[in-house]
Amino acid sequence: MGVKGKLIASVEVKCGGHLVHDIIHTNTHHLPNICPGKLHGFEIHEGGTVKVGSVVSWKYNDDGKDKIAKQVIEAIDHQKKSITWKVIGGDLLELYNSFTIISSNDHQWTTWTFVYEKKTEDVPEPLVLLGLALGVTKDIECHLLK
Repeated sequence: MGVKGKLIASVEVKCGGHLVHDIIHTNTHHLPNICPGKLHGFEIHEGGTVKVGSVVSWKYNDDGKDKIAKQVIEAIDHQKKSITWKVIGGDLLELYNSFTIISSNDHQWTTWTFVYEKKTEDVPEPLVLLGLALGVTKDIECHLLK
C-alpha cells in the first residue's frame, strides 16, 4: 500500500466563487480557451455534459510536459458549489494508485483538494499540479472580470 496524502489550497476570487463554479461545471469546454497555456483540451467521453457519472479527459501542461487525465465525475453538490473528479486513467496513475480532485467554491474563495495515494514513498507531492489548478482559477477570474 502506498503513502496517502491530501493537499488543500484556497485562492480568493474577486468575481465570486459561484461564477468560477459555473465555468467549471457548465462551461467546462471553454476552459482550454480561457487557460491556453495550462489546458490544451477537454473532452466528454460519456454523459454528454458534466454530470455525475460522466467520463471526461483533460490535456494539460504539468511543469512543461503535456499530460492527459481521464476522470469520472463522482459527485456534484450545487449548494456547496463543488465537483468531485476521480482520476481513472492517464499520466497521474503512473505515479499514484488513486487520485481525486475536489473543486469547491464559496463566496469569494475557490478551494482545490487533492486526495491521493502514491505508489511509492519516492513519488513527489503533486504541488506543481496544485499550482496549475490555482493558476486555472486565476485565469477564470481574469476572464470573468474582463
